[in-house]
Amino acid sequence: MSAPTESRTEVQQLARFAAQADLSQLSPAALEQLKIRVLDTVGVAIGALDAQPLRAIRALVTADGGTGATLIGGGSASPDHAAFYNAALSRYLDFMDAYLAKGETNHPSDNMGAVLAGAESVGASGREFLTAFAVAYQIHARLSDVAPVRDLGFDHTTQGAFAAGAAAARAMGLDEDQIANAAAICGTANVALRVTRTGNLSHWKGLAYPHVAKEGVFAAQLAAHGITGPEAVFEGNKGFRALAGDYELDWSAEDLEKVTGTIIKKHNAEIHSQSALDAAQDIRAQEGFRADAIAKVELTTFDVAHRIIGGGEEGDKRLVRTKEEADHSLPWMLAVVLLDGRLNPEQYEPERIVADDVQDLMRKVAITPSQEFSDRFPEHMCADLTVTLGDGTVFRAQTDDYEGFTTHPLTWEAAREKFDALAAPFAAADLRERLAQTIHGLEDRPVSALTELLAQVGRERS
Repeated sequence: MSAPTESRTEVQQLARFAAQADLSQLSPAALEQLKIRVLDTVGVAIGALDAQPLRAIRALVTADGGTGATLIGGGSASPDHAAFYNAALSRYLDFMDAYLAKGETNHPSDNMGAVLAGAESVGASGREFLTAFAVAYQIHARLSDVAPVRDLGFDHTTQGAFAAGAAAARAMGLDEDQIANAAAICGTANVALRVTRTGNLSHWKGLAYPHVAKEGVFAAQLAAHGITGPEAVFEGNKGFRALAGDYELDWSAEDLEKVTGTIIKKHNAEIHSQSALDAAQDIRAQEGFRADAIAKVELTTFDVAHRIIGGGEEGDKRLVRTKEEADHSLPWMLAVVLLDGRLNPEQYEPERIVADDVQDLMRKVAITPSQEFSDRFPEHMCADLTVTLGDGTVFRAQTDDYEGFTTHPLTWEAAREKFDALAAPFAAADLRERLAQTIHGLEDRPVSALTELLAQVGRERS
């Protein structure tokens, strides 16, 4: 007989929530948005297949001849290595979804690599895969709501480790005790430093969460073989609460609706830049605008955007040499959108990143945080952009959301357009259509129906 709730530790209560979760708990809107997140995550993963770091990682994870889970683009590896590679693909372009809490930002779709590998390794149904993915969203988002750690110097992968471990175990059909152990092992072992996203950025910016996805699957495999983790990982002596502080979170009261509170990127850029880049597109479309005549660019935004990508406490953002630095530099991103009218993967070609026109214009960008805008975040993502030309002509655009934000959710049709644009170089129209149809009806198919199609990506070029 299971112990009563009051005598169960917090990770055991989290595990019961995960074990009892069922896809029927999702509202129709949440289920549709969950499938849109799968489609979007698959699309951004496919779009990164040719990236040099991903080619290097693929060589590494296939070197030992491991099997058990499919690699996007074909081939196989051990489930934990497949989780790392597939999550690295979906993370590399920095074009994935996000969840905005007051003191934390994370990317719940980062968990798909772990959930997909875990589900495939046991021959799970698409319904079980989707359920586990929804569990990952709920755990990742809710821990970020109540226990942010960014201002303490730790990375958002810290909360994500509990989500990855629990969701991978749920996808593998493990019981409550095993899910608790998987979450405890992964959460204990993956308290990560925020330096990953400050200063001069390295490849690890895009690989920190794939590492957690890998560890989540391995923790679930350990738990399946009887290995235990700290049962008081949250509330115990020197547990998670010693880091994050006290908070209230009743897992027995949780649903699976948090996916509807996540947002999807319209521009291939760090999440807090999205509305500002919309404003830049607005200005560029105004009559009389000339990018070659810009004298200064002034953006007023919310404090988190200024702090992380605008030159605030996480470092100057005007030294931009690499893709990792470019997609976390708001001055660079504003400059390239004002010049090119868009920010997509092609803008991150090495020669475009360091081109004189972009480098010169970004030095004319000034970014200022606003208390009013900060108070309205995360319910709104406010941006007030002014561009002044050399002759004194002023252009201005203001916005507080964008297509893909919670106030303007992405439709399946719009998500399909983004998916097709990213996947087209690696998959012909027929394969893209079959992938989209399979994802939309995945609850009635085995998860292998999806992985078999993902294995074909890259074999045929459109």
